[in-house]
Amino acid sequence: MGLLDPRRVTIPVTMACPVCGDPFIRAGRRRSCSDACRAAAYRRRRAAARPVVAVPDGASRAPLTVYECDDCGSRAVGEQRCADCSSFRRRVGIGGACPHCDEAITVAELTGLEVGP
Repeated sequence: MGLLDPRRVTIPVTMACPVCGDPFIRAGRRRSCSDACRAAAYRRRRAAARPVVAVPDGASRAPLTVYECDDCGSRAVGEQRCADCSSFRRRVGIGGACPHCDEAITVAELTGLEVGP
């Protein structure tokens, strides 16, 4: 087998980068034109895997917020001050009252998703 063995000759294929759209010659398993585009594609895939529940802007979030008392463990929706022990509760997250048991529950506890701005 000589230097120009037909089984070893490869033809360079030009393709468009899926991130920026610039043409590049694909070499090996490379799918993007640069390391910056490779990192951007990774960040996009990672962000798409974890959806975030968005709360609309403009409205006060206090009526939608679940608070929990550190002293007695009671929870309430929209009330920052504990009626039982008269201390301030800490914010647990966005949520509401459970339709079955009327207890305060957060969206993150129900769905397992983060709640974003």
